[in-house]
Amino acid sequence: MLCRNFDYQKIHQVGSHIVLETNTPIHHRIPIPDHSPLRIGTLNAILHAVARTKGIDKQDILAKL
Repeated sequence: MLCRNFDYQKIHQVGSHIVLETNTPIHHRIPIPDHSPLRIGTLNAILHAVARTKGIDKQDILAKL
């Protein structure tokens, strides 16, 4: 979802974490755990970091799910 809707690209995978990166509007790299389900706090931290980087609200990200 982050790759498709928010211009992130999978850079590599280290163990059970996938590393995503974007350069729009600024450079940002974020590790995403590759297991299910994600803990609520982990998901919230990911959404917060992406929203801050993209200059949008977390609700905008959730709306595109």
